[in-house]
Amino acid sequence: MTIQTVGVIGAGQMGNGIAHVFAQAGYDVLLTDISAEALDKAMALIERNLDRQVSREKISAADKDAALARIRTTTQLSDLGQSDLVIEAATERETVKQAIFADLVPHLKPDTILTSNTSSISITRLASRTDRPEKFMGFHFMNPVPVMQLVELIRGIATDDATYQTLLEVVERLGKTPATAEDFPAFIVNRILMPMINEAVYTLYEGVGSVQSIDLAMKLGTNHPMGPLELADFIGLDTCLAIMNVLHDGFADTKYRPCPLLTKYVEAGWLGRKTGRGFYDYRGDTPVPTR
Repeated sequence: MTIQTVGVIGAGQMGNGIAHVFAQAGYDVLLTDISAEALDKAMALIERNLDRQVSREKISAADKDAALARIRTTTQLSDLGQSDLVIEAATERETVKQAIFADLVPHLKPDTILTSNTSSISITRLASRTDRPEKFMGFHFMNPVPVMQLVELIRGIATDDATYQTLLEVVERLGKTPATAEDFPAFIVNRILMPMINEAVYTLYEGVGSVQSIDLAMKLGTNHPMGPLELADFIGLDTCLAIMNVLHDGFADTKYRPCPLLTKYVEAGWLGRKTGRGFYDYRGDTPVPTR
């Protein structure tokens, strides 16, 4: 199947980045969100990010204008019905995703491919709630989408080869690199990354090191570009906790038990950069550790 029109559900951190890279690669994009304000913010952010690429001479001003012209927005989910490919990038909660697919499916063309940008939830289970499990896949982009090279492709138990091959071609056209994962909790990247972040929070919780010393140790000791607590703030502590809960529930193994301190921060609403506080306080000129 040839993909030309792409619907993106959710104009947040991931959705706007996905819309950006698809438009830049020549696809016609329809971006939807329940909030018109979120759509306006997403378009402004996409334009700023494209301007940054122009200033760094990665694209031309004409490329930027062409990409922006390919993105339309709507608050009506049903408007995505004629898309060749739909990418759901809503909140990382299964009930939310299932409700979105239930509302969307009656409006879709028979051959539309459905995908989810979920970072951890069962693709097989999400697909089973739709009318096309054979045309459903996990399509997991990394944040920030315009910068990160990897896309995880996750086949559900019913996903057919034609759908998988079509998405491989899409990833290639985006100029990104696919990694194929089996449909087990958190797939590859987050199966490995989140327990590391959770262990860093335990290291803080148990008083082994401070926020600053833990991040410094991992940056200088293992050559990571960001420390694990800094990275957790960047991802969002609510997202980290949600993925740890998926791992814990999915494998019933205590090694995936979320650290109580991570839960406490989420309960406080200290979710990281997006709320101004997490393991660091971002409300001043320079981030300051909160512990």
